[in-house]
Amino acid sequence: MDVVITYVNGLDPVWQKEYSEYTNTPILEKRFRDWGTLKYLFRGIAKNMPFIRKVHLVVSGESQVPEWVNRDEVDVVLHKDIIPAEYLPTFNCNPIEMHLHRIKDLDEEYLYFNDDMFPMRECKPTDFFRDGKGVIRVSYHLFALDMFKQICRNSTRVARAAAGRCNWPPFMRPQHICSPMLKSVCEEVYQKVEPEIRGSITITRTGDNLNQYLFLDYMYLKGRIINERISKKHFSVGVASVSKLKKFVTRPTHKMACINDVQLSEERYEELRKVLLDSFEELLPEKSKFEL
Repeated sequence: MDVVITYVNGLDPVWQKEYSEYTNTPILEKRFRDWGTLKYLFRGIAKNMPFIRKVHLVVSGESQVPEWVNRDEVDVVLHKDIIPAEYLPTFNCNPIEMHLHRIKDLDEEYLYFNDDMFPMRECKPTDFFRDGKGVIRVSYHLFALDMFKQICRNSTRVARAAAGRCNWPPFMRPQHICSPMLKSVCEEVYQKVEPEIRGSITITRTGDNLNQYLFLDYMYLKGRIINERISKKHFSVGVASVSKLKKFVTRPTHKMACINDVQLSEERYEELRKVLLDSFEELLPEKSKFEL
C-alpha cells in the first residue's frame, strides 16, 4: 500500500509569480496557506502506518519541495510527470486528482491524502483496504448549494455513466478523509470517460470540474467499496479555541484527523499555527525517515 500526498506552499515566490502570470483570480489563503504541518503528516505515517510501502509527494515544481524532505525515502512527483502538458500550469486540485493514478511505480492500493489530513493513532491495513476493496463511508445527498457540492454532483453523474447506470438526482459524497484508491480501477474509469475528464479541466477551480470522488463513486457502484466509516475527527480552526486545539492534537481520540483551514485574520492564524505546531511536536517529537 502506498500513500500519495498533494501539497502546495502558497508562500513560495516562484509559485506566486506563476499564479499571477496565469490567473486573474486572487489567491484564496485558506486553500494555499502553509501551516508548516507537513512534516507531522510524514511523522504520523512513519509512526502509525508502518505498513506503507512508499510515499509519493505531488507538487507543482522543485521550489515547492520542503528543504527537509529526504528524497531517498520520499518519491517527489511533479505535475508535469503525470498531467498532460496542455493543462499546465494548474492551480486547481481537481485536475491533479484526476491524474494521480499515473504516478510511476504506484502500488495498486494507495491512500490519497490532502496535506491537512493526519494519522493520529496506530492504524491497520484493514482500516483502509479489505479483500481488494477500499473502506470508506459513502453517503447520498440531494442539494448542491455550493461549488464543492456541485463538483461532487458532477463526479457522481460521470461515475454513474462510466458504470452503465442511469443518472438520478442524489449524488454521493465519500467521507472527507484519506481516500482508498485502486490504481487499476482509476485507469479503467479514465479510459471510459476521458473526454468528460479532459473537458472538465480548468486552471482554477470552477463548478464544472470533476474531482477524485469520480473514482470512489465508481468503485462504490462496482462493489469495490466497503461502506464503513474510517475512524476520523474533523476539526475546523475557524471555531476552535486554543485549548480545544491543543487537547485534540496532543490526546487524539480517533485514528485519523482532518484539520480544516478557513478564512482567518493574520493574528488569529499566527496564534493557531503556533499552538498547532507545538501540539504536533508534543504528539510526534521524533524525526521520521522521511526527513533529513
